[in-house]
Amino acid sequence: QVQLVESGGGSVQSGGSLRLSCVATETRYCMGWFRQAPGKEREGVVIQASDGRTTYASFVRGRFHISRDDAKNTMYLQLDSLKPEDTAMYSCAAGFGFRWHECQQSRGQGTQVTVSS
Repeated sequence: QVQLVESGGGSVQSGGSLRLSCVATETRYCMGWFRQAPGKEREGVVIQASDGRTTYASFVRGRFHISRDDAKNTMYLQLDSLKPEDTAMYSCAAGFGFRWHECQQSRGQGTQVTVSS
């Protein structure tokens, strides 16, 4: 089981930016970010395979960017042009397959992102 620890969350105003980090005990073929807002189901934000293939959720619309440094077992999520509806607990995940449900066999506790209008 991969252990994942996120950091970098916080409170920003609409239009602001945050950079989330995720340190893993080891990397997997697929690494990604998911989020869950209060009262809503968890949803995928972005997943990335070790070969560089990347899938973003439609709501990202070019505002977020994932990167990973496998040598450091670290993954990042740059959040730009944040909106109040982006408020959620963001967690990183790892898995063996490049599909949303296959890329979250292990998941961290999460880091809170709050965007005010």
